[in-house]
Order: sequence, then C-alpha cells, then structure tokens
Amino acid sequence: MLTGRRYPLAFTPEQEEFAELIGDACRVVWNTALEQRRTYRQRGAFIGYVEQARQMAEAKKDVPWLAEAPSHTLQQTLRDLDKACKRHGTFKVRWRSKRKNAPTFRFPDPRHLAVERLSRRWGRVRLPKFGWVRFRWTRPLGGELRNATVLKDGGRWHVSFCVEDGLVESTPNGRPAVGVDRGVAVAVATSDGRMRDRDFVTPGEAARLRRLQRKLARQRKSSNRRAATKAKIGRLNARIRARRTDFVAWTANRLTRDHGLVAVEDLKVRNMTASVKGTLAEPGRNVRQKAGLNRSILAKGWGGLLTALEHKARHNGSRIVRVPPAYTSQTCAACGHRAPENRESQAVFRCRACGHQANADVNAAKNILAAGLAVTGRGDLAVRRSAKRQPPKGEAA
Repeated sequence: MLTGRRYPLAFTPEQEEFAELIGDACRVVWNTALEQRRTYRQRGAFIGYVEQARQMAEAKKDVPWLAEAPSHTLQQTLRDLDKACKRHGTFKVRWRSKRKNAPTFRFPDPRHLAVERLSRRWGRVRLPKFGWVRFRWTRPLGGELRNATVLKDGGRWHVSFCVEDGLVESTPNGRPAVGVDRGVAVAVATSDGRMRDRDFVTPGEAARLRRLQRKLARQRKSSNRRAATKAKIGRLNARIRARRTDFVAWTANRLTRDHGLVAVEDLKVRNMTASVKGTLAEPGRNVRQKAGLNRSILAKGWGGLLTALEHKARHNGSRIVRVPPAYTSQTCAACGHRAPENRESQAVFRCRACGHQANADVNAAKNILAAGLAVTGRGDLAVRRSAKRQPPKGEAA
C-alpha cells in the first residue's frame, strides 16, 4: 500500500527563496491553465494536458523565471489540474491565491530523488535544482520512495514522501462492531458509551488569537507589520491543526484496532458548513448562530476523522460503513420511537414513549450501529437503496 511520511525541512535562506519561486511558478501555471480551459469550454472547444504541457514548454523560452523551476513540478501541476477538472468540472475548480494558498509542489519521478540518514535526528533528501536539503528524521521511511511533495504550513516548510510500504490490506480482525457519532460538544461518542474529546486550543492561545485578529483588522493592507501579524496567526493555527490531526489519527487507530466494523454517518460536511448569509436582496436568517455552528463542526475535524478511519482500517483489518444520517438523534435506541421531542437538550435524550434515558450522542451512536449492522446484513452500500436478498411476494425471482 501507498502511505505518506511527513518531515520538517531545514532550508537554507537561498533554498527557501528558491522554494518560494517554484511555488509562485506552480500557482501561475495552475491559474493560467485553468483560465485557458474555461475559455476553451465557453467556446465549445477542449484543451487537455498534452497540449497545455507543450504550450508551457514554449512559454518557458520567453519567461526566464518560469524556466528556473524544475520542469517536472510544472508538469505535475498541469496533471493535478487535469485530474481536478475531470473529477469536479472545469468551472468548479478553484483558483490558487497567493494570499490564501500556501506554496506547494511535487517531484513525481523517484529517479531524481535520493534520501539519506545523517544521524539519529537528521536526514537529507536530494531534490532537483535544490541539491541536498536537510530534514528532521522523526521516523523511518518504511518503504520504497515514489514521490516527494514540498509544502509550507504555518510558515514552516515540510517534505512529504509517498512510499510503498510493501504491506497488503489486513484480514478482518473479527472484533465486535461499533457505531460512531460525531458531535460539536464531544468530538466522538461510540455506541459502547465511550466519549473521546480534546481541547485543541488553550484559553491563552484563544485569547492571543483574538488579539492578533483584532490587530490584523486595524493594520494597513500590504504593510510589513500586517505580514508579520499574519505569520504569527498562521503559526498559531498550524499548532492547533497539528493537535487536531494527532487526535483524529489516534482516535481512528483505536477504533479500527478494537473493532471489526465501524459505522459512521454519511455526512456532507461541506454542505453542512456552508454560509447562510445570503445576498443583499435576500439576506439569510440566524447568520451568526450558523457561523458559530460551522466553526464548531470544522474545529472537531469531522471530515478528517472519516478519512483517517478509512486509512487506518486497511492496516487494522476493520471495515468502515457509512449509513444515512436521517433521524439518528431523534430515534430511541431501546424502542425505536422517533420524535423531535425525544432529545431534550444537546446532551440528554429521553424517550417520550418508553421513558428510556441516555446520553444523546451515545443513543445516536447506537442507532448508527444498528443501521450499519442492518446494512451489512442486507449486503448493500450503506447509502441510497438497499439490495434485498429475496424478491417481493408475488414476483418471480
């Protein structure tokens, strides 16, 4: 299987300046190629990767700074754009902004890469046109190198290696099944009554973040002091993201290691966190409340948890099943009675029919588990329509 290994880089000042140049070149190539694709589509024509790569090679003769970037990184940018347009559609692919998108570029050919370990704490990688670059050796590669991606996160540079570890998907571990409910008060609640949560930002960091954001709002745009404030905010947010990523990976590993089937709701997180501010003609309702809910959902890492579960399940012999999320929080896990009044508050569930009382998130997790077991028993895909084993009465098989 292919897996990723990420390490902090230790660029020299010259190498860091060159990395910024490559990141800018890849961003310009992405935006220019995307604009060209949209223009062609508006005329009813089409242009693909091969033609755009040929035109980029011609353009490098007239644009010296574009020619300084390694050709493989620019070609990989066009491949990524081609893949994104095929998957999402040309007019749904987003532009890359210098202000919002951190620089990133990939070296796809392993023949141009080399990794060596220097000491217990340090290693080095040879990148085209960079030469040898040192990085912090936090763990072994654990496989054969396939490609390398250089990215900037929170003001710090990292290198991410894609390696083939030589492992195959694990056989089913035979452990009991579990249902998982993702919440805003508690990040993860399971059907066996366990609650997993963590504070990703300390009170002091939250106060400092508010102070920096207010300071940023008062500063003049494009000023050096504003850039310094943005860098401080970026480093603080990167620290928070690292804690969230660690929690998500830790939780996913425990769930897939201890359970043979993990049932989760098939939530559309992007749709759930969309803004409702509307337009000037038709403004939205409860905009501030919805914005707060969106921040809470994103802060708990709902999407990242599902991705981590699917990744860890391959190694731990578990299976991830997505079930429809409708009415899981309003249905009694004991008697099946469904009513909005059953959920008295964010944390309390009390059935109006049988009187069953439990934690609301745990009750929802039990309903998710029951739906997952029912789905796997029928053999369908946990979403849309079930595949029944027997035809209805009166019909031929």
